[in-house]
Amino acid sequence: MTEFVNIVVSVVVIIVLQMAGMLIFSLMTPFNDLEELKKGNSAVGLAFGGKFLSTAIILGVSAYTNTTIWHMMLWFAVGYVILIATYWIFELLTPGLRISEHLQKGNAAVGVLLFCVFLGTGFAVSSLII
Repeated sequence: MTEFVNIVVSVVVIIVLQMAGMLIFSLMTPFNDLEELKKGNSAVGLAFGGKFLSTAIILGVSAYTNTTIWHMMLWFAVGYVILIATYWIFELLTPGLRISEHLQKGNAAVGVLLFCVFLGTGFAVSSLII
């Protein structure tokens, strides 16, 4: 019974962290991600999907490699902060390209690029989680 309770608690924590992570990412953009998705903006869909996958990778590895929920949450937080920093560093390194403006306009090339940046960062950061 204890194992079942641990699994249920872990799943609930993982879902809450994933949703909180996506909410924070949504607040980082000057537009409403869900409204853009409703309009069929594929660039925002790609970027949002990349954020979701990279967050899930970091969360999954932190859950797999840690024996307590607190350590899992700590390592997820570290990885998540790195993802956020990656977005802002990428924005700084591309001064002629306002990412959020291009996403809102539906520039799929920027969406794919951002998807790959997030996914690559998620994989790289997950290898650091102990």
